[in-house]
Amino acid sequence: MHLTKYLIKEMNRVKRLNLINSITGIKPANLIGSSSVKYGDNLAIFSSVVHLGSDPALLGFISRPSQDVPRHTLRNIYENNVYTINHVNTNQIMRAHYTSAKMYDQDSEFEKCHFTPEYIDGFNAPFVKEAKVKIGLELKESIPIKSNNTVMIVGEIQHIFIPEEAITEQGYLRLDKIDATGISGLNSYYSFNYLNSFPYARKKDLETLNLKLSDEKATSTS
Repeated sequence: MHLTKYLIKEMNRVKRLNLINSITGIKPANLIGSSSVKYGDNLAIFSSVVHLGSDPALLGFISRPSQDVPRHTLRNIYENNVYTINHVNTNQIMRAHYTSAKMYDQDSEFEKCHFTPEYIDGFNAPFVKEAKVKIGLELKESIPIKSNNTVMIVGEIQHIFIPEEAITEQGYLRLDKIDATGISGLNSYYSFNYLNSFPYARKKDLETLNLKLSDEKATSTS
């Protein structure tokens, strides 16, 4: 199947939305916690969280602006300047999914979807108590994306809570050790299995790669 820009545009709207949302593959499932003085705590699932840099430690995520539809997360972050990102575990996917339902300003997704808000001293945004990985961030930038009228929210990490056994000696996070979940499209959830780790890629090591591929090819044809 070959879909050109024209054919994509002519597709059924819902089918096009589902295809483009899932075409990039599995993305991390995260719950973003925020708070408003007037409306209280808010929790919403996002699949657009990305690493932007390690020094300073920056993460970004994409949100639509609030002109047409209320965006409680975005409103709260602009108001309070801090927020949390919490990994979704496999036993939480149904509860996490329903945080995307449209709710009234005064509704708390923590309460409605059976999560527990957790605060630490001096940080005015709620973490998800049930999450195994929790990140507290301070808003640094809000970058408009003119092509589709969205914004990238850039936050600097202030706090990380993580099980020690999930960190390798090199500092990598083992997603299989924390029962992490990924999202494809808008509503399909996946778990992760560890496959392998490789050293930092250097051009001089390509000979080793070629030898390995040659061995695999020879084995498959024998």
